[in-house]
Amino acid sequence: MHTIAVLALDQVIPFDLSTPIEVFSRTRLPDGRPGYQVRVCAERPEVDAGTFTLRAHRGLDGLDGLDGADTVIVPGTAAPTAPLTPAVRDALLAAAADGTRIASICTGTFPLAATGLLDGLRATTHWIAADLLAALHPKVTVDPDVLYVDNGQFLTSAGAAAGLDLCLHMIRGDYGSAVAADAARLSVMPLEREGGQAQFIVHDHAPTPQGSSFEPLLTWLQENLGRNLTLADMAAHAGVSTRTLMRRFREQTGTTPLQWLHRARIRQAQHLLETTRHPVERIAGQVGFGSPTAFRDRFKRMTGVSPQTYRRTFS
Repeated sequence: MHTIAVLALDQVIPFDLSTPIEVFSRTRLPDGRPGYQVRVCAERPEVDAGTFTLRAHRGLDGLDGLDGADTVIVPGTAAPTAPLTPAVRDALLAAAADGTRIASICTGTFPLAATGLLDGLRATTHWIAADLLAALHPKVTVDPDVLYVDNGQFLTSAGAAAGLDLCLHMIRGDYGSAVAADAARLSVMPLEREGGQAQFIVHDHAPTPQGSSFEPLLTWLQENLGRNLTLADMAAHAGVSTRTLMRRFREQTGTTPLQWLHRARIRQAQHLLETTRHPVERIAGQVGFGSPTAFRDRFKRMTGVSPQTYRRTFS
């Protein structure tokens, strides 16, 4: 039997905490035996979970691999930038040194990254916090486009639902697909979610400083998404050469004019898929793609799923 130690930090997100407890506690082997023993560990006996106070089973000694912990789960926290206490940092580092598997859910990636254990590795978190994670921990390669990342000993996941995906992934690795499929059924969850393990991300337009000389151009682009616009069209509207447009646009927005335009078109397509019943072919034309095939390809590259799957999920 594997032992799962769930680390409860202050302001732990209740759903992120309950997900691994429920999934692993209900996992059964083919002969009916439980696959996991789950214990909640914390630095202090009581933990602030926002809407309630949590009483932990064990102290930080419960994370110790020598005490039987095979896996440590770090749930999300509502205070992801809060500094780790020396005791928590030392406990996570000691668990890692013992070879214990450590996984994070949602913003639980922040305290895990704060230990330095993710330096040089690829990791993910909820897409809305990805930029902050990258800024605070530049040695971590942040991938905001996936549901989870498995580096072997260290695993990270996106939002709370993606934490469930990660738990099922670990169960499959520990006991095989049959046990994982049974755990997925108990969780009313598919074992493999469609979408290439992609988060559903709203791709915002690239930021433009207030007062930028390109604000009028971006407004014009937004109003003309359905047109077959070229780089020359954009430069002419801005009153500059294409070379100047490329240079200044990247300086002010961090991306190229065509990349910005593609993002704007996909964002508009997301809105139309959510709020209308227009056929995909019509939406492709409305947002300026030359063909439905080109639209589907671009949409899937940027969101990870097909337009129809996105519509079924969010309409």
